[in-house]
Amino acid sequence: MNPARYLLLPWWIAQLPTGAKAFCDNPVIGSPTLNRHGLHVARIRIAAALAARRRARLAHYLSPADRDAFDRDGFVAKQNFLPTDHFNLLRHEVLNHRGPAREMLQGDTITRRIALDPATLQALPSTRRLLANSAWRGLTRYAGSFDSEPICYIQTILSHVNDADPDPQTHLHADTFHATVKAWLFLTDVAEDEGPFVYVPGSHRMTEPRLAWERERSIEAGKGLDRLSARGSLRVRHDELNALGLPAPRSFAVPANTLVVADTSGFHARGLSVRPSTRIEIWAYGRRNPFLPWTAGDPLSVPGIAERRAPLAWAVRDRLRGVISQPWADVGLKTPGASARPTEAGD
Repeated sequence: MNPARYLLLPWWIAQLPTGAKAFCDNPVIGSPTLNRHGLHVARIRIAAALAARRRARLAHYLSPADRDAFDRDGFVAKQNFLPTDHFNLLRHEVLNHRGPAREMLQGDTITRRIALDPATLQALPSTRRLLANSAWRGLTRYAGSFDSEPICYIQTILSHVNDADPDPQTHLHADTFHATVKAWLFLTDVAEDEGPFVYVPGSHRMTEPRLAWERERSIEAGKGLDRLSARGSLRVRHDELNALGLPAPRSFAVPANTLVVADTSGFHARGLSVRPSTRIEIWAYGRRNPFLPWTAGDPLSVPGIAERRAPLAWAVRDRLRGVISQPWADVGLKTPGASARPTEAGD
């Protein structure tokens, strides 16, 4: 190590009680020696214990049946989530909405997002009703283990847009080492062979086999893992699941108006699509510092700020391009179902 880098040692240590996860960016978090002696596993154990305590304080937000399902499986899936009239209005307004869009290309797949910021929500009253729905709010908060507002988007997945390697999100992986929430309200039917969400039931629980696997992977991080694993989103092979005491992944080939809320510290993926396909959903994401003992107190969840987080984050990355990465390209005004061709005037 360059001796000058030791000046960063206090900064690297200060990241330990946070959600920092990249083995490759922090030589302390990624230290094979420290992880051999249990650093990575200790962070997981502490974060899991705190998440369990926070969820116990949030349990009143959801029904006992939903709570039991989530605690067992790591997800809750609810078909016909919204009343038919509400869903039909929401679907119509979202699919016909034309707004500022961002796109990211990974392999042969484009992910398009339109932020649900104040201007967009003003134009989408049925979507505003969804975000205020008590069941939506309760499930996203319990799964994320914080009484915090997730960041919400209209999201479109466009598969097989070019001749490239497969989408890396089709590999089973955990987003991070601690509880975190993602939610999907599917606005289109999702076929089994057109990129459904996939989740390994029960893989959110940090069992002893899972902790042993995490320990080995953290030690290997110093030797070089695949790029996304080295950044803290560990990939797992299907043939490893049995040794971890886990079942086969469940594929969510579901009709429109199905809500899935999951803790994506569990193993999940985007299923393979055998043909060009388009999946459109209201998508939410929430992640806070896992070492906080309290459930609330998130300044970024304050109304007026919460709805502006996505465009603000994009703007910051635009301004600091070259210093930090900006994978989300500004593609102008688009509807969620617009084709994947390059943006042209009038598109």
